[in-house]
Amino acid sequence: MEKDNIKIDIQAFLDLRKTIPVMDVRTPAEFEKAHIPRAKNIPLFSNEQRVVIGTLYKQEGKEAAVVRGLDFVGPEMSRIVKEAKKLALDGQVLVHCWRGGMRSESVAWLLQFAGLKPRVLCGGYKAYRKAVQNAHVRPISYCVLGGMTGSGKTDILKKLAEKGEQVIDLEGLANHKGSVFGGIGQPKQPSTEMFENLLAEDILHLGPQKCCWIEDESANIGNVRLPKPFWDIKRSSPIFEVQISREQRI
Repeated sequence: MEKDNIKIDIQAFLDLRKTIPVMDVRTPAEFEKAHIPRAKNIPLFSNEQRVVIGTLYKQEGKEAAVVRGLDFVGPEMSRIVKEAKKLALDGQVLVHCWRGGMRSESVAWLLQFAGLKPRVLCGGYKAYRKAVQNAHVRPISYCVLGGMTGSGKTDILKKLAEKGEQVIDLEGLANHKGSVFGGIGQPKQPSTEMFENLLAEDILHLGPQKCCWIEDESANIGNVRLPKPFWDIKRSSPIFEVQISREQRI
């Protein structure tokens, strides 16, 4: 297999993933911490195996680590191929690991050998994270909806979205209503890194011609934190305050 022929940069990856499934071959622990939204985790190594290989690499070098990795992967090759074939669309699948190195390249070799058409993301998840950080500073015009708890800001945002306005539901992404008891009845919150990924996904879909409506949140929404560049842009954006009586809010 000619590896260079199946490597793609981050822009090509972002375009292709609209129609081609994404396969994350990092460990389950890496994936659980944060991942590319809608990616499927088909790990090359378990959490424990990754530690063993990393330690061996530091102590005895690359060759010893590769041989030990083959010991782990050998019995798992069939599983990886079967899961990848279920995920692939018309035989195509996008593959990434942490840095676009040996793990993703090895899996791509295996998948190509099995008749699939994989493409490897150059730079891996780290390249995606750089794209996420760039998204947070996109020159988007935001309109901030303010008001005290219970004034119906979330309902207004939903109505704006129904009317075709651009809206980002920060509380929805954070699985938290933002108030003191905002986590009650909500799913588990994502990590801050995963929240940043989800926010970037919404920002990347925004058009520059219209403003995007967001709710006036503090720097933290529950346990997740707004990215500072996004927070700075929000603070300088116009605020539209919803004012209703205390009785209505209650």
